[in-house]
Amino acid sequence: MLQTGQSPKHISGASTLTSRASLRAHICAGRLAHVMAAHSPLSAILAEEAGFDGVWASGFELSALYGLPDVSLVSMTRHLDMVRSMAEQSSLPIIADIDTGFGNAINVIYAIEQYERAGAAAVVIEDKAFPKVTSLLADGRQELIRTEEFAGKIRAAVATRADADFLVIARTEALIAGLGEAEALKRARAYEEAGADMILIHSKRKTPDEVESFVRAWRGEVPIVIVPTAYPEMNESRIRALGKIAMVIYGNHAIRAAVTAMKDVFARIRADGGIHCIDPEIVPVEEIFRLQKMDAVKANENRFLW
Repeated sequence: MLQTGQSPKHISGASTLTSRASLRAHICAGRLAHVMAAHSPLSAILAEEAGFDGVWASGFELSALYGLPDVSLVSMTRHLDMVRSMAEQSSLPIIADIDTGFGNAINVIYAIEQYERAGAAAVVIEDKAFPKVTSLLADGRQELIRTEEFAGKIRAAVATRADADFLVIARTEALIAGLGEAEALKRARAYEEAGADMILIHSKRKTPDEVESFVRAWRGEVPIVIVPTAYPEMNESRIRALGKIAMVIYGNHAIRAAVTAMKDVFARIRADGGIHCIDPEIVPVEEIFRLQKMDAVKANENRFLW
């Protein structure tokens, strides 16, 4: 059962420790955590200002930012850099999407050490084979590893974490792979027994029925995480009615919103023959200065520069 953590074995940044403890406490108190995807420190800042409870350091969004397919091409080093930069700019808990854990249990051990140091509050590891293929791709290869092998990865992650408030979330892709609810439940139970703090269940159905059925059938003690990208009608009231979901991740809306806005603005500038029409409709440069904390730069210049 998910419980509040004990004292950490080592001290990292105070804000990181606070964000980890606050996320665990939020979930243990039975409050639904709303987590927004991000792919940069700037998008993490905007998620915090919008009032979200956490940031999803999305592998999909980072892959898209680099113009790459989400098929395990982005390295752990690149993803870690994003997490570290987010932690420097936002006080929100960061849930790091580490895909398959970058290899076997030995790789997971190293990854957990690195992500804790980088400032993450949690990691999500999925039971796909490496290299993975993004879950929502039509007719994509969705191959899972053996339950026992993935349970070993979860045990390794739990044994490695230095801070007891650092959450290890096990993600089963059994529904994505078309293996059915019984297999998803069997895997989720095994991952809970291995020490997972939460279970993430994923689906590419266009309605919430498959996920709702899984949640109703779940008899484990750890709470459920969902990512309702494919079934957007799964709103907060519907989530709360199920009673077992503790976290909802809005998994790719930051990058989709960014692409929508840029495509529209770029097309209008070309169509208008300049920026004279669009300029009043987008944020002024002063808003970017605010997000960059330029006031602090000016204050320090006045204080320290001669």
